Amino acid sequence: MAEGLSRRLSTVDAVVVGLSAMVGAGVFAALAPAARAAGSWLLAALALAALVAYCNATSSARLAALYPESGGTYVYGRRRLGHLWGYLAGWGFAIGKTASCAAMALTFGAYVAPALARPLAIGAVVALTVLNLFGVQRSAGVARVLVAFVLAVLVAVSLAGLGLAGGNAAAYAAFSRDVGVLGVLQGAGLLFFAFAGYARIATLGEEVRDPSRTIPRAIGIALAIALAVYALVAVSALHALGPLRLAMSQAPLADVARASGAGWLVPVVGVGAAVAALGALLALLLGISRTVLAMSRERDLPAALAIVGDGVPRRAEVAVGVAVVALLLVADLRGAIGFSSFGVLVYYAVANASAFTLTREEGAPPRWIPVLGFVLCVLLACSLPLSSVLSGLAVFAIGVTIWAVRSRLR
Repeated sequence: MAEGLSRRLSTVDAVVVGLSAMVGAGVFAALAPAARAAGSWLLAALALAALVAYCNATSSARLAALYPESGGTYVYGRRRLGHLWGYLAGWGFAIGKTASCAAMALTFGAYVAPALARPLAIGAVVALTVLNLFGVQRSAGVARVLVAFVLAVLVAVSLAGLGLAGGNAAAYAAFSRDVGVLGVLQGAGLLFFAFAGYARIATLGEEVRDPSRTIPRAIGIALAIALAVYALVAVSALHALGPLRLAMSQAPLADVARASGAGWLVPVVGVGAAVAALGALLALLLGISRTVLAMSRERDLPAALAIVGDGVPRRAEVAVGVAVVALLLVADLRGAIGFSSFGVLVYYAVANASAFTLTREEGAPPRWIPVLGFVLCVLLACSLPLSSVLSGLAVFAIGVTIWAVRSRLR
């Protein structure tokens, strides 16, 4: 019988892990493409993304309290909907987020030293993988420092932008066009991933103390903090730059600092982005390794990866680290991971469908929450750029083929 994981994480630890994934490097870059899609309706897109996140978080929290195991929606899908649906959720999460790990590592390298981005990215993955081998509590301690610094940077830039007298009213008026429903949906789809980190709390369900209370509470707190910070950042960016300049910006928060006259904040923003990328990478590596552990226990991945020693799934963690380094060696993934967005939305669609099957005795949320969450996940997934949808469908087709072959061999 394989050794189980150790329950060492408190509510604060779980909140920090979720925040380190949510308040990642994405917030430093996601505002610009979202503004290009949604225009002056950026705040509406943010509100829609937050609504999707709330539905997904509520469904995930109720399921995680009932099934406090590693694996997140992979486990919930298997238990509530059947093997295939759980497998698809796990496959989409593991493949998509492995690519996201490579992208976060490259983001870190690009901010620190662009000419050495790839070696620095590989070094970051190796260092954080080694850190995770010492246990999740050690990793959570490092995440606290990273999250505190990133939040301080975001608040400082936002206050500087809001302090700009008058703002950029002319630019705002110039871009106050009717972007249509599709523009708002695409903007929400891009901004949604700023909230998606709360899944990391659920995937660590086997390592949280008193999971039936801690997981729902931690997810709610992390989501509320992230929403407050993102709303502050978005309002500040719109006030300082206006939708047009924000949409064209390559480094939105740095431009907010320049526009507000706080030039000294520009290098701080660069450091904040690098630190945020490290925090997101740390949380991603933890979450993926726990999903790999769960899939290996059910023989959907090699059973050797399910071995746990001293309460730490070291083989799964090393396997994930090796996979990310391999991707970094062969490809530049910063512009080639559109399918990751599609995969995460499918992951949460399965979570909502699973939550819909819960009974009142099992702690079912109000019916409208999983229904609305499922519909919005599917809608946002279909609203993504065509290339992202097609690459996502191709990745899932490969996953279904592998599942079918392995099922027949069994």
